[in-house]
Amino acid sequence: MARALTIKNIYDKRYKTLPLEGDWARAMGEPEHNGLWLMFGKDKNGKTWFALKLADELSRNDRVLYVSAEEGIAKAFRDTCLRVGIDTNNRRLHAIDYEPIEALAERLSKPRSARVVVVDNLTIYRDELKGNTLHSFVSQFPEKLFIFLAHEERNAPYGAVGKLAHKLAKIIIHIKGLSATIYGRCPGGVLSIDERRSKLYWGEPMPEEEDMP
Repeated sequence: MARALTIKNIYDKRYKTLPLEGDWARAMGEPEHNGLWLMFGKDKNGKTWFALKLADELSRNDRVLYVSAEEGIAKAFRDTCLRVGIDTNNRRLHAIDYEPIEALAERLSKPRSARVVVVDNLTIYRDELKGNTLHSFVSQFPEKLFIFLAHEERNAPYGAVGKLAHKLAKIIIHIKGLSATIYGRCPGGVLSIDERRSKLYWGEPMPEEEDMP
């Protein structure tokens, strides 16, 4: 039986948090370095693009593993890495193709394994993580942060596993029109994935138009 904590115990408790900066910190605050985040959106709206930008940012301080389960390490994935501008000298960010959830768990159990894991995406793992398996899998690694990507259907994450991830997520990121709306246990906000293309999608004036008298 767990020991009951006093309010002083709770206030004195130290938490491992993510040292975010700039726009990331303004939208996400100082989140705990564990648990589950969910990113979802329709196809071709910028999910992988934003996920790689976030992975690159988090790799400044942590080892990050990007599981490109749907797309694989294909040319399109490489091109997105180039678009994001991930440095070739970044040795804290690694990517793998799909591997079964048991193999992924074994990989993450090894010493010096990644502390942040981005799984792209839940549709590929829907059978392996159905029921309570998603919660059990994440709970195996209480000091790791999992960021799951999911497709969107009717303005919600696709499938039962996606809906469960939405319920469990500490931070939720909705991708639409090359913009990311961030909400959940954080300050929240909107970040542009690509400002120029996002403005075109949303029908906003371009910078040169805004500067005109």
